[in-house]
Amino acid sequence: MLSDADVDNKIPTQGLRYADASDSEYYILLTKDKKPICRTRCLNPPEHLPHHWNVNDIVPTSKIILDGMSHCFLSPAPECSRDHNEWRRFLIYLQGRDMVAIAKFKFWEFYILPPDQNSNFTNIRVAYKMEKTRNASNGRGHGESGRSCQVVRPTATKANINDSPTLPVNIVKETVSRENACIQARVSDTSEDNFSPVLKFSPVVGDRLSSESTIETCSRPEPRAVKQAGPLEKNFVRADPSYLQTLGQAHSGWIFGAIAELVDNSRDAKATKLEISIESIYFKKAGKDIPMLSIIDDGHGMTHQDVVRMTYFGHKQPDADDPNRIGRFGVGFKTGAMRLGKDALVLTQTADSRSIAFLSQSLNQGKDNLEIPIVSYYRKGQFMELDTVVQSEATAKYNLKSIKEFSPFNKYLIGEKAGLFQDKCTGTQIYIWNLDQWGSNYCLEWDNGLNGGSSFHQGDILIRSRRIRSRPGQISQKVPLDYSLRSYLEVIFLVPRMKIYVQGSLVRSRPLAKSLNKTCVETGIIMGKSAHLTLGRCQLEWEQMNCGIFLYWHGRLIEAYKRVGGMIHNGDTGRGVIGVIDDEGNGLVWVHNNKQGFLDCEPYARLEEWLGKVADEYWDNKFDSLNVVKDGALYKPDQEWVQCNKCRKWRMLDPGFDTKSLPVEWFCYMKPFEGLCDLPEQKVDAGVVTVSAKRTGYDSRENSLPFEGIATIKVEDMSSDSIGLSRMAEDSSPLKRIRRGLPRACKKV
Repeated sequence: MLSDADVDNKIPTQGLRYADASDSEYYILLTKDKKPICRTRCLNPPEHLPHHWNVNDIVPTSKIILDGMSHCFLSPAPECSRDHNEWRRFLIYLQGRDMVAIAKFKFWEFYILPPDQNSNFTNIRVAYKMEKTRNASNGRGHGESGRSCQVVRPTATKANINDSPTLPVNIVKETVSRENACIQARVSDTSEDNFSPVLKFSPVVGDRLSSESTIETCSRPEPRAVKQAGPLEKNFVRADPSYLQTLGQAHSGWIFGAIAELVDNSRDAKATKLEISIESIYFKKAGKDIPMLSIIDDGHGMTHQDVVRMTYFGHKQPDADDPNRIGRFGVGFKTGAMRLGKDALVLTQTADSRSIAFLSQSLNQGKDNLEIPIVSYYRKGQFMELDTVVQSEATAKYNLKSIKEFSPFNKYLIGEKAGLFQDKCTGTQIYIWNLDQWGSNYCLEWDNGLNGGSSFHQGDILIRSRRIRSRPGQISQKVPLDYSLRSYLEVIFLVPRMKIYVQGSLVRSRPLAKSLNKTCVETGIIMGKSAHLTLGRCQLEWEQMNCGIFLYWHGRLIEAYKRVGGMIHNGDTGRGVIGVIDDEGNGLVWVHNNKQGFLDCEPYARLEEWLGKVADEYWDNKFDSLNVVKDGALYKPDQEWVQCNKCRKWRMLDPGFDTKSLPVEWFCYMKPFEGLCDLPEQKVDAGVVTVSAKRTGYDSRENSLPFEGIATIKVEDMSSDSIGLSRMAEDSSPLKRIRRGLPRACKKV
């Protein structure tokens, strides 16, 4: 083994070698899955040694037989602090798990052995063997590509070597394959002076390194000489901190869409309980109390790799369309959090780990590159210890200092929030502050409701402007889900399972398909894909003069009150009629990445056309001929349901049961079900009705219900918003097509 003094006596010359009389030193780029780890020097290398070693596998030492192999040594030659840190992480991983890293080539196999316990990681032993006899004169000896590579370096003095771990590169002349060339160009054209971290968190090593890319990288300086014709070079994008604000604009039209992104993540994490609230907390940097939005779930949590992946600006979409998963694009957390506020902290825990991540516009203000501090721990008995496999102790201390400086979280508050996990419980907590503003106040306002869990006045989070979202044909100005988070969360999922609390009060989920009167199900084929639409009349929506189709995707509400057919052109047509349709993963239509609309494409246009036709036919057959009833009469749903607070299954109530007598928290053993949670959820076979194929131009009397007697109608106002109906006779009669005018049988009072 050569000592450091021996290394200092060598003078660098042309090529990736330290040349002396024996020519026994050589530069090698070490990578894992083609991602750079560190530039190294090889001491006493064999002839025609490859310049680039890619670690193909990492196996236990016990599985390797090293008898009869030759040995050389690798010494770190980092070009920046990132190389130095990754080299240490890589070796700590091998040392701690007694593993051997293997790099295989056409003619070579190299085995990087774990360092000794007392090693300072300067000279690492490498065993190697030659698979076949090579022909040195054919020029094929540099990596798997089998092509030559020459990197020309200027002459350096001994002082250069001692003072700096890097040697500047002026000209790169390569004829390697594209794969090796991209990595070589990315790493070799760097210097310590020009090093600039892009995202200041690092991936794991070993098996973990194989699944995550290196984020902390070295920036490429301007070339010092004109490059000759060579291989293709690639540009790697840097993220400016202002991009965080740009991400938040994905939900600029409706801020509840940002909260929905975070709710989706909790559902994907299989959470059974979700708490959303806004509370005041003292922020030392601001010198006052500030509001902070918290979203806390009991899902399965995230590992360090999951947290790093969460901070990526998008990721590869899965090939399969999983109907039970909402997240798909890899941008939901960033777009949601940055719309709600300028700063967000994530505290997450699995059974074996805990991580803290800080996505902050305040921290990155004035910086050229985006920094995202992450600190991770691993479970050791009953305690959480700093995980030095995925980060150095110095990096963890720096990241914690940044979090404490730019957030309300000190070590005591972090400990208090971590205590919410309780023992080995899992989950994720998201805290957002510096909330988005509306004029001189905040965009959101919040009300804690009455104490004691009263159902009369429950807490809520509201949009301060109370603005109604624009929809074609909309005339009602009372659409609570547009500005009330509680109302929105009541219908956000087609089949609600998760218990959601807003400002400490439980949200009473309202599955629309189970709360309709005169329900029917229509099935259609649209461009070869099946579509199932549930239609019915909702008393609540009739009172608020609303109607339309609720379109779900993977069980999550995407569009609400979408007017189709005659609903678009006439405010009274379809009043109270609600349709529910879900794309259950059959790929009929595709959703926008903000999950607030569908792509404008042919399948969606065909779907709109079909929905309009079916809704018009349903209105003609069910409500163009209707029985006039007493003013203020209520239309109860075809079936009434209640959800168990434990198993979250929906139970059908007996006909005539008074739903007002149900407690706020109902369980299966209570009346009227009086059963066990293990019993399966009841299903109702919805009848399929056959309706007329025409909307206009046919005699509607052929489809009218039989009627007797004469009814006198009292109209207190000619406007469509205030038509009151009163039965003046014992028998009932049909009222034909209530529009803006009156039927002939009506008598104005």
